[in-house]
Amino acid sequence: MPTATTTASGMEAYLQRLAHLDEGLYNDFYGFWITLMIINSLIFLVGMVLNTVALYVFCFRTKQKTTSVIYTINLAVTDLLVNLSLPTRILLYYSGGACLTCSYLHIFSYFVNMYCSILFLTCICVDRYLAIVQVEASRRWRNSSVAKCVCVSVWLFAIVVTYSFLSTAFQHTGCCISKLLFLTITEFFLPLIIIVVFTLRIMWALADRRLMQQSRERRRRAVQLLTTVLIIFTVCFTPFHIRQVVVYFYPEMPHHVIVYHLTVTLSSLNSCMDPVVYCFVTNNFQATMRNFFRRAEPEQTSGDIVSMQHSSKASGATANAVTNNVIMMTKSHTV
Repeated sequence: MPTATTTASGMEAYLQRLAHLDEGLYNDFYGFWITLMIINSLIFLVGMVLNTVALYVFCFRTKQKTTSVIYTINLAVTDLLVNLSLPTRILLYYSGGACLTCSYLHIFSYFVNMYCSILFLTCICVDRYLAIVQVEASRRWRNSSVAKCVCVSVWLFAIVVTYSFLSTAFQHTGCCISKLLFLTITEFFLPLIIIVVFTLRIMWALADRRLMQQSRERRRRAVQLLTTVLIIFTVCFTPFHIRQVVVYFYPEMPHHVIVYHLTVTLSSLNSCMDPVVYCFVTNNFQATMRNFFRRAEPEQTSGDIVSMQHSSKASGATANAVTNNVIMMTKSHTV
């Protein structure tokens, strides 16, 4: 059985091997190193603002906590944690791979948050499919209690799997690549297949001409949401996982240092792209962002609309009275 000393030495060896990628980036591609420092800083700033606003909207401005809102809150928390882990990556870049503690914190938080993002995006898509296509059959499953249990399961699953992967990598470095391939298949390709199938299923339902216009609008909005998720998957997560598969079959991949850091940075970009998904979950987020970036007039509530209707009715009545008086005066002068 491996002792604590063996595990510690294996952990240090594994982190040094990963830190070598940062050192190679700093020594051999200094211009690219500077570019990644700037990009990660921008992702940190933009992601912090967008996801903080999203949490504020979903937690305090959205009264009805539907299943979609619950999944979206957890997705926003995940994205916020991605942003909070970026300073460790920036320190890792700045130290040229010398900070092993930063390396461990970055790797652990990176995998946990990336797979939580993937799974929560999948949950949102499945929930939309059930709400649009399987309305009656899914009614008993689409409630806040089930959604909260699913969210807790996703967090526990991501943390346990990541910790298990890192522990195995520290003790047996030879099986690390095969573990990564297993994670790539189970936590990326399977969710991707689910999202593609459900998107096509909703698009097929959208083609039914017997649907009412309101139902068509709901389905069209769901297709837009799922299409956005597919774009996020393609841009942010696909390059990293394709690299994992290529490294498994072709360990001596050329320019692997650049490819590694580029794909890791792209996967963090999802924390800035996920707010597009939030716009399809509730209109409150879109309205809040409009008011945040420009001084817009506050949206009219139902009470304002009713008062305007009464006001317009009163002004219309006044106008009619004035018109009648003018007509009567004209007639009297004519007589």
